[in-house]
Amino acid sequence: MGRDPRLVVVSRDPFNAETPLDEQIGVITPNPLHYVRSHFADPEPPDSLVVDGAVASPLRLTMEDVRALPSRSAIVTLECAGNGRAFLDPPAPGEPWRLGAVGTAEWTGVPLRTILGMARPEPRAVELLFRGADEGVPTDVGQRIAFERSLSTERAWSDDVLLAYAMNGEPLPPDHGAPLRLVVPGAYGMASVKWLVRITAVEEPFRGFYQADRYVVHGAQLGPIAPRAIVTSPRDGATLPMRAFVARGYCWSGGVPIARVDVSTDGGSSWETARIAEGLSAYAWRTWELRLEPRRAGEMSILARAIDAGGRLQPLEQRRNDLGYANNAARPVRVRIG
Repeated sequence: MGRDPRLVVVSRDPFNAETPLDEQIGVITPNPLHYVRSHFADPEPPDSLVVDGAVASPLRLTMEDVRALPSRSAIVTLECAGNGRAFLDPPAPGEPWRLGAVGTAEWTGVPLRTILGMARPEPRAVELLFRGADEGVPTDVGQRIAFERSLSTERAWSDDVLLAYAMNGEPLPPDHGAPLRLVVPGAYGMASVKWLVRITAVEEPFRGFYQADRYVVHGAQLGPIAPRAIVTSPRDGATLPMRAFVARGYCWSGGVPIARVDVSTDGGSSWETARIAEGLSAYAWRTWELRLEPRRAGEMSILARAIDAGGRLQPLEQRRNDLGYANNAARPVRVRIG
């Protein structure tokens, strides 16, 4: 089956594409429209999961073994760490994501802690290393490597981390890591390793390419997803009649919920507070809306920014770092009135 033509393609080899946000309705992103982030070409689907390293009981589980274990579902928003990179000036290297490197799905699978309970990591294990079946030769490495990421043992034992084999009630699609992927709520998408083939309990912090050279800012690991609110309606460039209309969009953050979304139509000089819908889960984006009444004909700029329950405020100015990560600066939507 081919990919949905509505996806906003960023690169074809490897395939990377954005969720078409103007097609997004409600909270759940349909599987064919969910953003895709791949570092290498899609691999052959693994037929088993190995758990090894500093564990008391090494495992080799078939996918049938995994699916036979007790499961749970969670609605989780995943966002690429490079979302918003395309707006940086001067440009930063990496995929030129605009705002659509984000999507929300109901993921179903086995809690990671269930697998860890079977394998019993030794007390000397400090991290769990997750390896995908996808491999390639990054320009900065010069040799073939797999996509690998680690989690601290404390985070790996959390109740909310899943080994997912279903997405929105359907088998996990190939682009999203079939037959098995990690889902780490609240973290940027690179933590949710696709095409999962091996989990290794390691005794030293992992320093691989995608842990220590990429997805770091000033030498430090990226933290939880930064708060962000976006405007999805009206569309940028739309022409609207001279009457009241409702602006709508989405807001999300990693780790803690969004407390407030403020909207400005005068470049940030004044703000009105939008209404935020109830969330479907602690880790899912929420919709917001606000009735606006134009005061004059001409161009109107609609700017939304989020504040999360931890007090983190979405900035109005770009956030720069060497690789353009976590640029959650508020982006205006400009429309013409009358």
